Amino acid sequence: MNLKDQFEQLCLPFSEDHHLIHTLWFEIEKKYSEKGRHYHNLLHLENMFKELEAVKSRISDFTTVSFSVFYHDIVYNATSKSNEEKSALLAETRLAELTLNKDHIKAVSAQILATKLHQKSEDEDTNYLLDADLSILGKDLKSYLAYTQMIRKEYSIYPDLLYKPGRKKVLKHFLELNSIFKTEYFKEKYEVPSRENISIEIQLL
Repeated sequence: MNLKDQFEQLCLPFSEDHHLIHTLWFEIEKKYSEKGRHYHNLLHLENMFKELEAVKSRISDFTTVSFSVFYHDIVYNATSKSNEEKSALLAETRLAELTLNKDHIKAVSAQILATKLHQKSEDEDTNYLLDADLSILGKDLKSYLAYTQMIRKEYSIYPDLLYKPGRKKVLKHFLELNSIFKTEYFKEKYEVPSRENISIEIQLL
């Protein structure tokens, strides 16, 4: 199922207003296809859903996690430090239009905000979302290096003089964590290759 169909299926239990659902999807598609989005785009969402599909049976509320995937990077500006807050606010507004109940909306908002610091959550569903978001780190080296180039393009406004130390700091932070991944499934699958990939990138910077 493509992302558009997936989004429609997700919305239909809450609203039969097809025009509204189409409008919301169009906004998502437009935002994630903005010029300058080389990594945080629709392909990133597709990859997250592929990863989450494998652990769907372990996720207690897949609907909430799915809305969080669609909206977690809807506002993305490489120079901004408040992307997650703005994305969460936009999600709250749009999901209210779909008439989701307040608890549902609150849960989506909290999950989106959790993608800012990527700290282990008491909510296991949130941990699965965070791990899927970072799954690129553990892919084969060719895919990982392609990802690093896409991230560099997104931050092209910054010269190497600023970008490289900033990127190194982020990468070293990951290596200092007891575990990059929060769930046993993703830890087993990606922890070791992630650390290897990150170490290689640090050497290349």
